[in-house]
Amino acid sequence: MAFEKKGRKKEYKTDTIKDRAIYVYLPSIEMVRKWKELAKKSKLSISKFIIEHVENSLNQEKDDETFMSRAELIKKIKELEEEKKELEKKYEILSKAYERLEEENKRYRAMPFLDEIIGYRTYEENLVKLFKKRKQIKKGEVFDLLGVDPMKEGEIVKGINRQLENLERYGLIEDKGRYWLWKG
Repeated sequence: MAFEKKGRKKEYKTDTIKDRAIYVYLPSIEMVRKWKELAKKSKLSISKFIIEHVENSLNQEKDDETFMSRAELIKKIKELEEEKKELEKKYEILSKAYERLEEENKRYRAMPFLDEIIGYRTYEENLVKLFKKRKQIKKGEVFDLLGVDPMKEGEIVKGINRQLENLERYGLIEDKGRYWLWKG
C-alpha cells in the first residue's frame, strides 16, 4: 500500500474510526463477559455481534407492526398474569360448582330407588317370585296376583309399574303386548 502523507485522496476505514465509534456502558461486568462469550460462540467480534443484534431488533421493530418495546411487553405480561389469575379463580369456582352439580345429579338419579313407597320392597320381592313361578303374567293380572286394588292404592300401583319398568330395563322381563314374559 502506498500512502501519500500529504493530501491523501483515498479515505481509509481507520481515518473515520472515531466518527463511527459508540461507547456502550453495560450495567455489569457479568453482562460484558456474557456478551463477549456469546460473540465468541458466534465467531464474531464484539462489535459485529452487537451490530448484528441491534440491527435484528431494529428490523423486527420496523417490519412487525405487533412489535412492542420491553416496557410494553412487561406491561402486557402483567395484564396477562392478572387475567390468568382471574381465569384460574373462575375455573376453581366452576369446577366446584360442577362437582356439586354432579353430586346432586347422582342423588337425583338415585332418588326413585331411595323413596320407599308403602309395600314397595315387599311387592318387589313378591313380583320377582311371581314371575319366577308363572314365567308369564297377563298385564291385568299383575295387581290382582299381588293383592293390590288399582282404584284405591294409586301410589303402590306407581311403585309396581316402576318395578316392572326396571325389570324390563334389566332384561329380566319382556313386554309382549298383552302379557309380561319372565326371561331371568
